[in-house]
Amino acid sequence: MAVAVRDLDEAIETYGRLFGAELEHRDTVSEQGVEAAAVLVGESRIELLAATGEDTPVGRFLAKRGPGMHHVAYEVDDLEAQLGALDEQGVELIDHEPRRGLYGMRVAFVNPDAVDGVLAELVSDDR
Repeated sequence: MAVAVRDLDEAIETYGRLFGAELEHRDTVSEQGVEAAAVLVGESRIELLAATGEDTPVGRFLAKRGPGMHHVAYEVDDLEAQLGALDEQGVELIDHEPRRGLYGMRVAFVNPDAVDGVLAELVSDDR
């Protein structure tokens, strides 16, 4: 799960104070216009996303909706095959080709209209 936040440092501190979250990884993903932090809460990983500019996907999300849940991530074994299968089913994809995500993983997004209003991220760890 990824949460859009206005201030990444403040969000990391809040998740640590409230839930005992530990910072696992932090990076800027220029291609997506975000500074991201992965925090561990028990056995769960949460991505905290801060926009690097107003005219980025997360920047526009924050302007329109404010802070909150941005997307849910699903790990898949073969990202290209999964994208192809979804495309064959007529599922509206945001990404027809994978792009770089946090940790250098390959990611692709599915339009929220296809997934009951929730932005879905497909993630493959075959770096």
